[in-house]
Amino acid sequence: MNKKYSIFLTVLFSLFIGGILVGSFLLPDKEFSELENRYLAKPPKLSVENLENGKFMEDAEDYVNDHIIGRDFWVALKAWSERLSGKQENNGVYFGKEDTLLNRLDEPDPDVLQEYAGYVNALVDNVDVPVYFGIIPSSSEIWSDRLPKGAPTADEKAIIDTLYDTVQTYTIDLYSALESHKDEEIYYRTDHHWTSLGAYYGYTALMEAMGMEALPLDESAKVTVSDSFYGTIFSTSGVRWVAPDHIDRYISGDGVQVTSYFDSTPTEGSLYVDSYLSKKDKYSSFLGGNQPLCVIQTQHTDAPKVLVIRDSYTDSLAPFLTQNFSEIHLFDPRMNLNSVKAYVEENQIDQVVVLYSISNFVSTKNMFVLAG
Repeated sequence: MNKKYSIFLTVLFSLFIGGILVGSFLLPDKEFSELENRYLAKPPKLSVENLENGKFMEDAEDYVNDHIIGRDFWVALKAWSERLSGKQENNGVYFGKEDTLLNRLDEPDPDVLQEYAGYVNALVDNVDVPVYFGIIPSSSEIWSDRLPKGAPTADEKAIIDTLYDTVQTYTIDLYSALESHKDEEIYYRTDHHWTSLGAYYGYTALMEAMGMEALPLDESAKVTVSDSFYGTIFSTSGVRWVAPDHIDRYISGDGVQVTSYFDSTPTEGSLYVDSYLSKKDKYSSFLGGNQPLCVIQTQHTDAPKVLVIRDSYTDSLAPFLTQNFSEIHLFDPRMNLNSVKAYVEENQIDQVVVLYSISNFVSTKNMFVLAG
């Protein structure tokens, strides 16, 4: 390589880096990345304290990373480079078989599991109605045959068994219900949630635990409302080469009244919010997305009332529950810190269900709400 060519490459590289810096500086800041489904970093706050503890530089790096021009392209390029180099993972997401993206679950702290099980048991002591407890295994567990060979992830079956042995509730065998249908589309390939079909099998497991009859699945009622869904794992992974998922519904939203509490003010809601189907976050078309409290009233006025302490998996389960209950109260402790005991008493709840995906249960910080 001669000197002139070296200078040419140096100048070209400098212009490239300079162009990115100038373009990033001139580019208007975005607050939210729809593709990654998350809020982007804000400009760092300059203060003596932030400079001394290193937070300023840390926040500055996050801000630059989030607002660099062409960010979506660079994220995708990194995922492609990982794949071409033979790696089977990017950002904690495995490139699985059958175009499936699978999250890794790290081994949880046994002491934390015991603490959370204690909160569940405190709930049993606090209320005078039956309490049911269920942990939903992830797609990485049920579809473990799709994982890359030797991919490390926690033994979810062992974790669930330990929790079930510790709690003093009725337990819901969601693992068996899903595992027996592992050859079906019970999870999304690009998202961490179960599909409506997976939610149906979860519904059957819950009904069995409660001694109630699950209504059969009416395949003729299935409606595909989207065939272009890319979920949260897709957003995290940087992968852009997999086919999209489709979203199905089996239960009509007719004849139910939904009240949503996105804040302290009740608003009229809906079992399905179709406006989300034109957005990236299409899973929020179930009930309208995360909310502290949601109350669904059905035409089955003689049926029991159920309180489900839950995460977002219940959004797609709720339509099936409308077949068996007069009222379904969905209580999310991640945003709702009110007393569960008081809520049960004030709303004359007949049964309580604590229902979580395993990833949310082992990582949540608000499980103490159950004991209140």
